[in-house]
Amino acid sequence: MIRTVFMIGLFALLGLFALKLFFGVFGVLFSILWVLLWLGIKIAIVGLLIYFVIRIVSPDTAHRLRSRWTGPSM
Repeated sequence: MIRTVFMIGLFALLGLFALKLFFGVFGVLFSILWVLLWLGIKIAIVGLLIYFVIRIVSPDTAHRLRSRWTGPSM
């Protein structure tokens, strides 16, 4: 009887340890994902602003950049 109680307690502690380990690692990976996503959004916004400035200042250069990345337009 006491052996059964101790085994249930041991499995409960091991389960809590596994949950703590899983959610600890998952939380770190999730936060890294959000940081990289936010950094990518910032880079995309800066690139878009630079493209719009080039498009206003020099439309031919903007056309060459657009055709380089998307292919020639018809």
